[in-house]
Amino acid sequence: MPDILPDPALVSTRGLMDHRRMTVSADTVLDLTDRAVVADPYPHFARLREVAPVVHHEGLGLALATSRAACDAVLRDRRLGRIFVPRQPEQDWDTFNWLHSDSILDSEPPKQTRLRRLVASAFGRGHVQRLGPRIEQLAGGLLDDAEEALARDGQVDVLAAYAEPLPVLVIAELLGFPEADRHLLRPWSQAIVKMYEVERTPGAELAAQRAAAEFAAYVQALADDRARHPGTDLLSDLVAARDGSDRLSPHELVATAVLLLNAGHEASVNGFGNGLASLLAAPDELTAVLGRLEDDAAVTAVVEEMLRHDSPLQLFERTATEDVEVSGVRIGRGDKVAALLGAANRDPGVFAEPDRFRADRDPNPHLAFGAGIHFCLGAPLARLELQVSTRALLRRFGRLQVVDSARRPTFVLRGYEHLTVAPA
Repeated sequence: MPDILPDPALVSTRGLMDHRRMTVSADTVLDLTDRAVVADPYPHFARLREVAPVVHHEGLGLALATSRAACDAVLRDRRLGRIFVPRQPEQDWDTFNWLHSDSILDSEPPKQTRLRRLVASAFGRGHVQRLGPRIEQLAGGLLDDAEEALARDGQVDVLAAYAEPLPVLVIAELLGFPEADRHLLRPWSQAIVKMYEVERTPGAELAAQRAAAEFAAYVQALADDRARHPGTDLLSDLVAARDGSDRLSPHELVATAVLLLNAGHEASVNGFGNGLASLLAAPDELTAVLGRLEDDAAVTAVVEEMLRHDSPLQLFERTATEDVEVSGVRIGRGDKVAALLGAANRDPGVFAEPDRFRADRDPNPHLAFGAGIHFCLGAPLARLELQVSTRALLRRFGRLQVVDSARRPTFVLRGYEHLTVAPA
């Protein structure tokens, strides 16, 4: 899901906001230092939504949009921009900084429009459409190993054995990364994405800095090779992408490839893990899904509900480039506002029984992939991965139950550290 990761730099707001509608402190309701809140933020989102569609959070230094309508407005209003604040000191963070400033995610028009056009042109050459059979093949191989573990141990960590390796293999296949090097990709990505969290340790920051430098150098060397020896992979098409005399610069090309891996596989892993846990916790819904696995429409619907019910991305941040009003609240020029995507996707004004997992929910206008100009460029690939992987797992194992799990201690990128399942 490349275009919807949050801003790595959360900084204090500067303008004034109209808080007349607030009756409680948002910091008290959504205390992100409380592990219980991070583990299950949805009741707290509901309390915030009852206060107002937009509330101010002093601890985060920004306003939070809590309703679907307010979140959609934040994502679509062009006066709310994406501004990357370079990490300091810049010489130490050089690679990390340009990986973000030269990416689609942290750019705004006209640069963002230009980058998206060039990348979409490379994507549009049938890469995603051709991947379906290959994803099935890769999923089948991983499920063979998972089946052996299940027979041996009676249970298996479905994240470590299946959900985590599959998206990395798919993205690596898409970009044409050598098979011998694919084990490097997830550690690099995991180190970098820890910078998107609200609370970071100095050790995590140093690891992200090093990973960015190593990852960028690797992709640059690979891109240089593709320039001399083009293949049929997406990286070759990114190297060749041009619109008239315009083309991706070396930094833009590397930033695009790194973003595709970081955003794409993190979202797929967490979307699958969160969604599977939700589905398995709803046995009647699971029964209905198992009876309709050959129905493409049914599989599509359950995947969309997996993305809605426990969204892999919870927060997406914007900065006001001029004074703007969102749901009756003024956001001053320079102020920051974030769309709480998980709150939007449980808005009872839009979704009937929002806390219930309904596998056949229709319509399902969730915002898991964002909206507006930063709508996820990789959404078709993410959906394809989730549809293939969910169907393949349930075909192979049928009714499963969660026997052990642990949440990641992170709020922005929501997922599990492990999700161990066994036959029900």
